[in-house]
Amino acid sequence: MPPRPAPSPNRFDRRAFLAAAGGALAATLPGAVARAGDSSAGKIDCQSHLFCPDLVALMEKRTADPLVRTKDGVRILQMGEWIRKIQPHYLDVQAKLATMDANGIARTALSINDPGPEWFGNDAVAVAQMANDFIAQVTRDHPTRFFGLCVLPFPEVKAALLELDRCVQRLGMKGLLLYTNLAGRFPDEPEFRPIFARAVELDIPVLLHPAKPLTIDFVKGYEMTSTLGNMFDNTIALTRLIMSGLLDEFPKLRLVCPHLGGTLPYIVGRLDHQVTVLKRGPRNLTRKPSEYLREIWLDIVSPLPLAMKFGVEFMGSERLLYASDHPWVEPQVISDALLSLKLPAADEARIFAQNARAVFKLGES
Repeated sequence: MPPRPAPSPNRFDRRAFLAAAGGALAATLPGAVARAGDSSAGKIDCQSHLFCPDLVALMEKRTADPLVRTKDGVRILQMGEWIRKIQPHYLDVQAKLATMDANGIARTALSINDPGPEWFGNDAVAVAQMANDFIAQVTRDHPTRFFGLCVLPFPEVKAALLELDRCVQRLGMKGLLLYTNLAGRFPDEPEFRPIFARAVELDIPVLLHPAKPLTIDFVKGYEMTSTLGNMFDNTIALTRLIMSGLLDEFPKLRLVCPHLGGTLPYIVGRLDHQVTVLKRGPRNLTRKPSEYLREIWLDIVSPLPLAMKFGVEFMGSERLLYASDHPWVEPQVISDALLSLKLPAADEARIFAQNARAVFKLGES
């Protein structure tokens, strides 16, 4: 959403004054009630992004994807057919904090946006370190507001394990952001199993996040890459992880999928039937796919209240996490959609903050 024009300095703007006052209060007392009767105040946002300025500058120097070019004064991120604008506030920590304050968000799980390091070939390790150092510095500067999620230099597993240890043990990262495809490879491939094993040992969650989707050739032409392509990537990656037996191999793994699980919750009944009745698929699963699905966590990034309602009924409020996907989505869009369901206060409290404290081991801070 483009920023609103600034009010004239000679004109008293009551709305701007009230918003500023509310933001100041929220900044002084993170988690305080932002507006009367709003049980969503004090939210923990589990998916929110900042572009790393140094990484953007690096992409501006590249001649092959991923690259950044400037058109009419606006930076454009290019990955083949996928074109996205990088607005100035997408790199602005203070703008992020102001949005949090205005929306009653106490803490945010902060990560870079894609592209991930795996798209940079021989520079993958350097890009991962650059991105993770940036996120770590923001969390050090604002320790009560942000906690960091790291990215890894795939496909080199040894290098990825070293970076994961550095991020958790030295930089204090609280989770791993794992892209739904790693420059065309799926995260369930056996080669990547040591990453999940180490995440369990480090006691951190693994959060899937869509990358340049593998279905991009099927959704181009109508600007549907983010609308459909990313959701299909969520669905495919999550289904493959379940079908691979990963959750039996690592029963203590805390796995999170964004965007209400893509389309999987709506079609998992068909998957159950294929596996248990028609005997199609792996033979090593000990339960129905839907039973594994109900043991992961989904964030609720979807502007459709009816989709959220289905998520609550299918997963239970204990397995849902509030998230905004800011700056691509304004946090109030997601908050208002959830509040419109008029769930019991205990369910709202779990989704808005309590579940996140458990998933990310945040305590009550």
